[in-house]
Amino acid sequence: MAVESINKEILIEGVDTRELYGAQDVYVEQMRALSPTVKIVARGSSLKVLGAKRDVEAFERKMNSLVEYYIKYGHISREVVAQAFSTGLSECSEPVSEKDTIVYGNNGNIIRARTVNQRRLVELYEQNDLLFAVGPAGSGKTYTAIALAVRALKDRTVRRVILTRPAVEAGEKLGFLPGDMKDKLDPYLQPLYDALNDMIPAAKLQRFLEDGTVQIAPLAYMRGRTLDNAFVILDEAQNTTSSQIKMFLTRMGRNAKFIVTGDVTQIDLPRKSDSGLMRAMDTLRGIDGIGMVEFDKRDIVRHHLVKYIVDAFDKRAAMEESARRETPIVRMSKDRKE
Repeated sequence: MAVESINKEILIEGVDTRELYGAQDVYVEQMRALSPTVKIVARGSSLKVLGAKRDVEAFERKMNSLVEYYIKYGHISREVVAQAFSTGLSECSEPVSEKDTIVYGNNGNIIRARTVNQRRLVELYEQNDLLFAVGPAGSGKTYTAIALAVRALKDRTVRRVILTRPAVEAGEKLGFLPGDMKDKLDPYLQPLYDALNDMIPAAKLQRFLEDGTVQIAPLAYMRGRTLDNAFVILDEAQNTTSSQIKMFLTRMGRNAKFIVTGDVTQIDLPRKSDSGLMRAMDTLRGIDGIGMVEFDKRDIVRHHLVKYIVDAFDKRAAMEESARRETPIVRMSKDRKE
């Protein structure tokens, strides 16, 4: 009896297929290896699957479970693909240990430490009152820090949360932005609002902002204050000078938790050498009560291309630095005529 063969198109909806298929379709190749009885062609937002009807239907069920997993947890790995196409994902869930859960956000979303260094930041938070977290864009430094701040507020271990950034222009000019000073500065602080909106209901967050329980302000507004019973986060600290970061750190009052985050590859100061972040870390390293976590490319939890973008820019910077060092410096004698 002949086996009925079918050619079915499976539409992939609601996800970024570049992440679902993996870099250079690495996950599609893995699916092919795990499903040798069907032929798979990946084209944009659809998969064409050819084979025996029973095998194609089985593949479709496994693929749908993989898509559902991605929608729920926001990531895919070789291990997840292997489980989806062998034992299946219906019986498993994302391994989330209680110690990795930082806080429950809006709609019951679990805000958790997802990488080794995010977990290390959470662990060091329990042991230190001042933390430095440095590393590349997208590694979750600020988001994890804000989650810890929201948890402390919910647990009532602090009375207020203060988030601050230096208002340093990254190629733009503040003066050309419309509105008053608050309107000009708010775009610089928007990433902090975005994180809070994930963790605190909008109406409650608005009340917190109005009564001062949650404060978001540029770094210059910290001068002269003593911050007691507060969880304070300085974001984008690579754009502070040594005197500014010293000013900030000396605002620390009783029962306070401070976290300083930054990315030393994205300094927007006119002279990069003016950045005080690494200087402060070198100065304070080894002091009891101060913890430091250095994130790297393995911690990046944004779109998978961000890792490649960071890596490419790092390689280019290293090449340019190497070329600069190898270029001889020619000094002209004072009495040499032009």
